[in-house]
Amino acid sequence: MVPVGCSRRESKPSPLGQCQALAMEPFEDTAGAGMAPLIDVRDLCMGCTGTFLLCTLPTAPAEASPERYRTGFDWRPVILADAGADKAAEITVEQDVDGQPPMGPDSQPVLEQQAREGNTEALAKEAQNPVANLISLPIQWNSTPSSQWAPRAVDPGAQANRTLNVWNVQPVVPFRLNNDFFLISRTIVPVIQRPLAGSSDVIGIGDINPTIFLVPRTTSRFQFGIGPTLVIPSATDVQLSTQRWSAGPAGVAVYTRGALVAGVLANNIWSFAGEGGRQVNSMLIQPFINVNLANGWYIASSPIITSDWTANNGRGWTIPIGGGFGRIFRIGSQPFNASLQGFWNAVRPEQIGEQLLGPVTIRLQIQALFPTGG
Repeated sequence: MVPVGCSRRESKPSPLGQCQALAMEPFEDTAGAGMAPLIDVRDLCMGCTGTFLLCTLPTAPAEASPERYRTGFDWRPVILADAGADKAAEITVEQDVDGQPPMGPDSQPVLEQQAREGNTEALAKEAQNPVANLISLPIQWNSTPSSQWAPRAVDPGAQANRTLNVWNVQPVVPFRLNNDFFLISRTIVPVIQRPLAGSSDVIGIGDINPTIFLVPRTTSRFQFGIGPTLVIPSATDVQLSTQRWSAGPAGVAVYTRGALVAGVLANNIWSFAGEGGRQVNSMLIQPFINVNLANGWYIASSPIITSDWTANNGRGWTIPIGGGFGRIFRIGSQPFNASLQGFWNAVRPEQIGEQLLGPVTIRLQIQALFPTGG
């Protein structure tokens, strides 16, 4: 609560990036449709203070007459007496007049202000928060070697000696609605290199995936956002697309305390329009944990777990295990966030009894940070 006549200093929001799923969808016999069986890349493209200032109320002169306050309401109880005689005057500038505790160093308003001032630790925490008020441009490369383009039942010569590559461009932009809410826009534009028969590949833009999060402003360590996610069948090649419009709910929760930034991002999409391809019903869950160290370094783990609910006998799961490290650094005055992670795909989806996705995925990300607020 801000006292009457006082002003609240507002921090301009300041904003990450989200990672994309590297899952393979179960094989569908498309011979009747005249299409070669391919690894489905749907899951590849799915998917990241101000301080209150206490205004000093006027202090009535000791000799002020009671008649001065006879206006229908006795104002004398709310007038602060001399600081040495009234404990209410001992409230610090970090506290509200209601005696509420001051905002902690891990609250979003504090981190946003420190990030704008160039604090490296605050920048790291904001970059690790998918719904921080931080404008950012992550470019993420996911590479899965030892992949197989199709089951041997379809291509007897298929071998697990190919590499699947996905580059995700993921601009994140915050928009302030009012003092209580803001929107976070995350748009994933995937560029995919997908192996085909023989030694050929197809390279192009995959389906674009925008997500909007409505995020309440909070002074606590906990932050969350909810909103819709949409998959647009915009791929440059039909072999890189689901060929379906899909949408569903998305949510994210983040907890920050000391060196720790942890949380989870999740969504589920269903197809609702489009021709060709097949029905879509898939889930993505991305737990993430970051432990920040000195000089901008941090340890991170953010595996992307996916499930294709249309797969038979629950064989559409991808569950990676692993992690890596990263660092905040600057080129001139421009801050960047770079990270490298490796994952063992402990559970992989099956297609006609074969696991086509490679056993290991490497993820490299570089993220430009613009802590100017939204």
